[in-house]
Amino acid sequence: MQNIFDDIDKNDVALLIEKGLHESDEGELFFEQTPSESFIFDDGRLKNSNFDINSGFGIRMVSEETTGFANSTILNKNSIKKALETVKAAKMGNNINFSDRSKNQINNKLNNKLYSNQNPLNSVSFDEKIELVKNIDSFLRSYDNRVQQVSVSLSGSFQSIVIFNKDGSINTDERPLVRLNISVIVNNGKRQESGSYGTGGRWDYKKLISKDFYENASKKALKQAITNLDSVDTPAGEMTVVLGAGWPGVLLHEAVGHGLEGDFNRKETSAFTNMVGQKVADEQVTVIDDGSIPDRRGSLNIDDEGTPTSETVLIENGILKGYLQDKMNARLMNENLTGNGRRESFMHLPMPRMTNTFMTNGKYDPSEIIQSVKKGLYMVNFGGGQVDITSGKFVFSCTEGYQIENGKIGHPIKGATLIGDGPQALKKIKMVGNDTCLDDGIGTCGKAGQSVPVGVGQPTLRIDEITVGGTS
Repeated sequence: MQNIFDDIDKNDVALLIEKGLHESDEGELFFEQTPSESFIFDDGRLKNSNFDINSGFGIRMVSEETTGFANSTILNKNSIKKALETVKAAKMGNNINFSDRSKNQINNKLNNKLYSNQNPLNSVSFDEKIELVKNIDSFLRSYDNRVQQVSVSLSGSFQSIVIFNKDGSINTDERPLVRLNISVIVNNGKRQESGSYGTGGRWDYKKLISKDFYENASKKALKQAITNLDSVDTPAGEMTVVLGAGWPGVLLHEAVGHGLEGDFNRKETSAFTNMVGQKVADEQVTVIDDGSIPDRRGSLNIDDEGTPTSETVLIENGILKGYLQDKMNARLMNENLTGNGRRESFMHLPMPRMTNTFMTNGKYDPSEIIQSVKKGLYMVNFGGGQVDITSGKFVFSCTEGYQIENGKIGHPIKGATLIGDGPQALKKIKMVGNDTCLDDGIGTCGKAGQSVPVGVGQPTLRIDEITVGGTS
């Protein structure tokens, strides 16, 4: 990061920002440099290989609820001064004393290193990356003659950030991220079905190119596709549903997690507004957001405002304990920071966002939960979904699920959707398993046009009286 400043060093930048933003309630200059690459292997050949560098800064100035923001791809004195003039065009109110300091200290109040600070793009050679996607294709086609098509995508990035805060402090972080996705189509002569599997995290490519690792990942995608060959139509109606551990936590993330973000609650547009201290779920339910789990996709040493990430208890034994906060909303709501101020890039404003959001363990063995259901559905994987934050209403499509008959898992199903609303679904949870785990590292969260990497998770859950949209 030392060679990216054109005509100015870090201390000079810090001084400009401290002086330029002294009249604001909060603000910062967020600098980012992110090299990234992606590879797409489809239909037996490499179809796309891409490399890019995203580099620039954004300056934010906030007074009360008013925000001024400007960004540029050039970091020098002139561009910083012009950006400061732009953000000051917004109406700013409070006067805060400014003390002229010639030296500024880098803030080292970070979590213990949650991930490596080495660039994953350099961890293996270009040829090894191409060999990986080819090997996955070859393995799947030789493993099962029903495989008709294989698609593999591989991506990596290394986001380096420097945050110059209005108080003169400087925060830095370097964030590796890799992801592998495998999709496979199978055909048994009677029907054609697909399956997929994805994995990733804040580590390098070395883990992915291991033969055992990529073959195991390939088998998971193939298993889902082959399972779907035997799927039957899903019955529609209100019924008992068991959600599997891990990735099905995406439903918790969307239908509940977004409603617990500070901005929605400050504006009173969330279904959970003004409910802190009240019972919002079955007493078995505890929900946590934790951005400090090592190597996880949603983890950060610091958030995008420079606040260290931490474990935040959102719901404890069914009682709502609090919300996820960035600096502005925490100040306006008179709440503590939680380290959840996130932004997609230097071109975007920070806002309260989830990191790794999950439900903690209950007391039931997963097999005990299945055995408790006389007739219902067991849903293991989900695809896309839609959620209304104000009401909490959601619709999610199931990509892998099974019938439950007399306490036993039966035929796989197709065309299932879950329909309901988050607050009510929380109260209909009857059994919580003891097998909590996070997803395998594929979560991406969208909000207000911004996308950020996240983690989701939960144990096996039994939810009664939930509406299922089906095909029969």
